[in-house]
Amino acid sequence: MNGTVDAVAEAQPDRKPEWLRVKLPFGENYKTVRRIVDQHKLHTICQSGHCPNVAECWGAGTATFMILGNICTRSCGFCNVATGRPEPADPFEPARVSRSVELMGVRHCVITSVDRDDLPDGGAHIWAKTIRSVRRRCPQTKLETLIPDFRGIWDNLEIVLAERPEVLSHNVETVRRLTRKVRIQAKYDRSLEVLMRAKKAGLRTKSGIMLGLGERDHEVLETMDDLRSVGCDVVTIGQYLQPSKKHLPVEEYVHPSRFKMFKEEGLKRGFLFVESGPLVRSSYHAWKHAE
Repeated sequence: MNGTVDAVAEAQPDRKPEWLRVKLPFGENYKTVRRIVDQHKLHTICQSGHCPNVAECWGAGTATFMILGNICTRSCGFCNVATGRPEPADPFEPARVSRSVELMGVRHCVITSVDRDDLPDGGAHIWAKTIRSVRRRCPQTKLETLIPDFRGIWDNLEIVLAERPEVLSHNVETVRRLTRKVRIQAKYDRSLEVLMRAKKAGLRTKSGIMLGLGERDHEVLETMDDLRSVGCDVVTIGQYLQPSKKHLPVEEYVHPSRFKMFKEEGLKRGFLFVESGPLVRSSYHAWKHAE
């Protein structure tokens, strides 16, 4: 399709290639962000997800906040966030997050959360309070919200959409064929509907895909077509890295040239932004996506 060749590795690679090397955290900005995160007892996906870009992002004075605790009710095969029974939602968390955004002086704030299927509203009201708190304290800061699917309970989704973040992000994570294996409690079409409803609400929408889980090139292109069919504006494409031996294995380390090809194909399909590279994650260069 479009001159590409399907490719999938036959066995898990033994060693990471050269292009997956990352910089060690350093610098005063990194130390400042780390101190604020620790002092305010915040959770960040930068830490919980072992993000390879933590040095670059924290060094630039930015971070992705994770609300509703750091224990998820789901057990996705790719994710390093702990699974179990979460603590009750913290009503003071929105104020702590907004205060930290103020201290960091960030112009673009990314907020995500664990899945809270244990809560009747899926955590939607804490989501809304956090957005409102950041807006009150930091009115010049643009917001990106990387949200869960709220189990397809659309009234809960509407609570977040009503706050109108500059970017509404929800990741499909993988291709349709692998969804049940990679995201056990999620549904591919439900994720597309989250994005469709956000787009109908007039929001800029964004999604992300991981490569290296056994997908084929034509399936990645089909996933991009599916995202565009619901009006998705921005897509991120990055390499899956196995957090531990308990998680899904890496089937392939995708060469940077193929990430470049996917970026070109995504732009042809009409995405406003395509971030595609081995170390790209959902929040990578997120400040650009609200422009």
